[in-house]
Amino acid sequence: MTWGCNERLRFLLLILAIGLGCGPAMAERRVALVLGNSAYKNVGKLANPANDAALVGGMFRKAGFDAVDVKLDLNVAEMRKALRDFGGKAREADVAVVYYAGHGIELDGTNYLIPTDATLETDSDVLDETLPLDRALFAVEPAKQLRLVILDACRDNPFAKTMKRTIASRAIGRGLAKVEPTSPNTMIAFAAKAGSTASDGDAKNSPFATALVERLPTPGLDLGKAFRFVRDDVLKSTGNKQEPFVYGSLGGDDLPLVAAKPVVAGPQANPDAEIRRDYELALQLGTRDGWTAFLNRFPGGFYTDLAKGQLNKIAAEETRAAAAEKARQAEDEKARLAIDRAKKAEQEKAAAAAKAAEGARVAAEKAKQIEEAKAAAAEQRRKDAEAAVAKALADKQATEQRTTEKQQVTDTTKVAAVAPTSSPPSLSPAETAKLVQSELRRVGCLATAADGDWNASSQRSLTLFNKYAGTKLDAKLASFDALDVIKAKPGRVCPLVCDHGFKADGDACVKIACRAGYRVNDDNECEKVQDKKPVATREDAKSKDNERKKVEAAPAKPAASGQMVCNGAGCRPVRSGCHLESKSTGHALVNIEVCN
Repeated sequence: MTWGCNERLRFLLLILAIGLGCGPAMAERRVALVLGNSAYKNVGKLANPANDAALVGGMFRKAGFDAVDVKLDLNVAEMRKALRDFGGKAREADVAVVYYAGHGIELDGTNYLIPTDATLETDSDVLDETLPLDRALFAVEPAKQLRLVILDACRDNPFAKTMKRTIASRAIGRGLAKVEPTSPNTMIAFAAKAGSTASDGDAKNSPFATALVERLPTPGLDLGKAFRFVRDDVLKSTGNKQEPFVYGSLGGDDLPLVAAKPVVAGPQANPDAEIRRDYELALQLGTRDGWTAFLNRFPGGFYTDLAKGQLNKIAAEETRAAAAEKARQAEDEKARLAIDRAKKAEQEKAAAAAKAAEGARVAAEKAKQIEEAKAAAAEQRRKDAEAAVAKALADKQATEQRTTEKQQVTDTTKVAAVAPTSSPPSLSPAETAKLVQSELRRVGCLATAADGDWNASSQRSLTLFNKYAGTKLDAKLASFDALDVIKAKPGRVCPLVCDHGFKADGDACVKIACRAGYRVNDDNECEKVQDKKPVATREDAKSKDNERKKVEAAPAKPAASGQMVCNGAGCRPVRSGCHLESKSTGHALVNIEVCN
């Protein structure tokens, strides 16, 4: 059987598809410009900006950015050139980031970055000797997907203290002014929120830079959430004195600075997948030409040995077919000679040839069976090997998935354990407490009303939530982190507890109703009421006898005017000279008329 043109074309097309069509997709292009100004010429040197720039630049490089430019201690001309050059790179990028560490100043609501050669003797010098923050925003503007500017420039500014005011009403702020970017997918991150200053730190790097390097390069972590982690870290490390802030907004989809690690799934991740596909195609064809083409393309390896076994199987079949044909021809010759009444010697010779051919056929048949058994065994080994590879890859994927889920749980626990002491500007502590109390009521952990007073009862409710939800929230404070964790619970968390005489019915307590003759006992169950008749005691009889004797011993009273005596016939006035006396009948006292 030969390999036809259509079959050969199929094989070549598959090879072409594998070679040209299965390459990885183009990854997004990310660029970063990192500026650090420490060596100021006209004011005191800053300790950390150069260190922070080196640290952040290294973080971007490790995160796989395509281009990272780190520039230190730049004058105004050098800063302007660096931003201009970076703007050209941003035009070809999907993600563009500018990080600046050094002095900054706010003048009449506009923020400026201060180069190392600035003097700023007067407020008007700011316009000539510094660069506006808008210049950095202009540099990242061409990026297609994300534009990010990070400013560790809110340090206490020494220029503002010595600068002369040309106009008395001109405002020079403390820290930097609030910024609202107008471009979509643009974020500006301040080391300290507007109007406050940032710490340079006592260590080699500022608290803000340290937190950035820890959180931003987390694979798959959305930038918005990453900066919230940065905020929590800086608040904790500065004793709640410095609160980073982010201005701008992103879309609804998660936008990480570093993409999540791809998860390999199933046997397609097998590095021999390409060879296996070609092997299975040649196996379907089952021709010598097909296996020869496979061996020419893959001259060595596991599948090559299998292909050789398939070729041996085909060769054995061809040998068997040739032997069978030869045996048939010998039998035909033998029959012809017999028909033609040939000489006995010739007949014997033909018979011997037929016998030999038949033996050769039988031997070829056995050889074919042996090669088929070998090929079947080899094919089974192939399937077992591929199954083992698939299982190993699946086990690896499951392990990585468990590790990822465990890390996510750990991150969530860390977030829940950090309770920020200040609420977002839009909500007061009382409003935040009221929201947390409402959620605690929803999950059945708080029985009182949500009044915004985070008292001992509310703290006990959050402690109860921790117990049944397995969390470690700080019960002393009503925080937005606690609010997010409680909101994530879809239904009741704390068990429903009802008073005596009531029972749980769903999420409410209802009164227990017993049928007539039954009452609710101490176990909150209906039981039959027992009728008990009073039993006369010796003390009761003695008390009644004493009462009777007292009545009988009482002196008779003369009849008073208007006294009446009654019997079965009716009532009449007591007669003159008569009086009423009380007599005991054994069961009651009665009045009788007694006359002298």
